[in-house]
Amino acid sequence: MQPEAFILPGNDNDRALLENIHPQGWQNPKPAKCYNLVVIGGGPAGLVASRTAAELGAKVALVESNLLGGDCLNLGCVPSKTLIGCARAAHNVRSAKLFGVTDNDQKPEFTKVMERMQIVRAGLSVNDSAHLLSRELGIDLFFGQGLFRGPDTIEVDQSLLRFKKAAICTGARAAVPSIPGLDETGFLTSETVFSLTALPRRLAVIGAGAIGCELAQVFSRLGSAVTLLEPGPRLLPREDRDASEVVQRAFEAEGIRLLFHSRISRVFAREGEKAVLYSRNGGESELAVDAILVAVGRAPNLNNLHLEKAGVHYHPRSGIKVDACLRTSNRKIFAAGDVCSIYKFTHTAEAQARTLVANALLPMQRRSLNNVISWCTYTSPELAHAGLYEQEAQARGIEVTTLTVPMSAVDRAWMDGETEGFARVLLKKGTDRILGATIVSRHAGEMIGELTLAINRGLGLKAIGHTLHPYPTQSAVIKKLADAYLRSRLKPWLKNVLRAWMRWQNR
Repeated sequence: MQPEAFILPGNDNDRALLENIHPQGWQNPKPAKCYNLVVIGGGPAGLVASRTAAELGAKVALVESNLLGGDCLNLGCVPSKTLIGCARAAHNVRSAKLFGVTDNDQKPEFTKVMERMQIVRAGLSVNDSAHLLSRELGIDLFFGQGLFRGPDTIEVDQSLLRFKKAAICTGARAAVPSIPGLDETGFLTSETVFSLTALPRRLAVIGAGAIGCELAQVFSRLGSAVTLLEPGPRLLPREDRDASEVVQRAFEAEGIRLLFHSRISRVFAREGEKAVLYSRNGGESELAVDAILVAVGRAPNLNNLHLEKAGVHYHPRSGIKVDACLRTSNRKIFAAGDVCSIYKFTHTAEAQARTLVANALLPMQRRSLNNVISWCTYTSPELAHAGLYEQEAQARGIEVTTLTVPMSAVDRAWMDGETEGFARVLLKKGTDRILGATIVSRHAGEMIGELTLAINRGLGLKAIGHTLHPYPTQSAVIKKLADAYLRSRLKPWLKNVLRAWMRWQNR
């Protein structure tokens, strides 16, 4: 099976990548009589499930239709965050005058940026290599399209794999909206954008969710004139409004054109460019660009699995239906990751995979994602969240107290020139129990873990307040949240008592 087109032909880095994740001339093994676990899909969920089961002593087969590592390594986290790092470095150079460094407005070389992405991707692919899985872990690795032939049988490359338990970990793909003329005109997605060899001079990004925002800022910082079109009223609509507004102000300051309340009627190609027709504020306008990037969400990979033959129920949009233990309607078959989860993140896919293996192979039942999870949108500033939002708490009838500390209250933020943003916690009213947290800052993704741990372990803000944080750090904003809570406990009557006591002591 040939790899997909995003692998550039003749590139040494991508040849090294392929040698790890789909070696040329790979021969599928002879199937065992029966497997404890057969996993379909070699992305984050499938790899963790296969490794974990093999380490427990199970006989495991892993079936991958294309490239090990899945979207995370090849088309998602690794390439996108590498480009974010490159774009951030370029922005830092242009912003150096703030720190007394001679301004350098030199534009980054796009080919060098993409080369670095390829080097990083190839280097990290060693961790997901076919030889590591087969030789060191004893996993039977099959390349080819896996499909169900019955409730306990999977076919791949004309071989039948019989199983006691199976795991569907086929992930998701970029969703494509139904826009007249889009297919004929040509477009990029969050998967194909990493195959670019030249920087688009003008780029239209459709969708202002996490992926759209991250890539819009990346290409703007690398030198594209970016226009972001969104049918809703703001960026990152799932997040608190004032949190997304911090990111929006950063986008506007960097020259990204934002077109909210935009409805695209059609696109078409003409004379070497692409045109996007959209309606906004009661009128229709036309946007001329060199490339269109579609970022409107993810759709589960369900095609060609023949799930009906296995008795596995699914929905085309929401994916495979699983219970709290990740079991499908066929009790021998489980699922994990983007193919079944509303949380389409690598860290949740890996966590689900571990739960899946425990439930499938061991005499125990664990519930999936029983803890609060966190996530981060890697714009500049980053926006990270864990737990409940205020509107969710209200919908559940939970009374809350909200504490917010701006980054401008943190010394290190001033030193770094990064005073935009804030940290916020949602407390159960009358207590220090944390129900939710949001951080908007340059390093929000690195900082949200402390609050996520506190939520999951019921530590409360008082425990954070009693924890010494090194000075100066931007994470001191979390300590300041705890200090704000402790100050709120000083009621007026208590302050009066303390003042009287101090006066008496000072007689």
